Amino acid sequence: MNRDDAIVIETFSSRAVAELAAGLLEAEGIETLVLADDAGGAYPMLQFVRGVRVLVAVADEARAREILSSQESEVSEQ
Repeated sequence: MNRDDAIVIETFSSRAVAELAAGLLEAEGIETLVLADDAGGAYPMLQFVRGVRVLVAVADEARAREILSSQESEVSEQ
């Protein structure tokens, strides 16, 4: 996926949570890209401040939002 053709689907406060969300989307066949401005991992505390972004192709945006939303609903119901 080209970064220029991608859209931020959600921003998370840590790479671990962003990677979990990306894994969920990948399992559903949606290609993702995880971006963090944390100096290549040297300053992980910047993840909390600046966030870790999960990007998907513009064409996959609606489906990706639906998948993440349904996952949040399932977690909050438990």
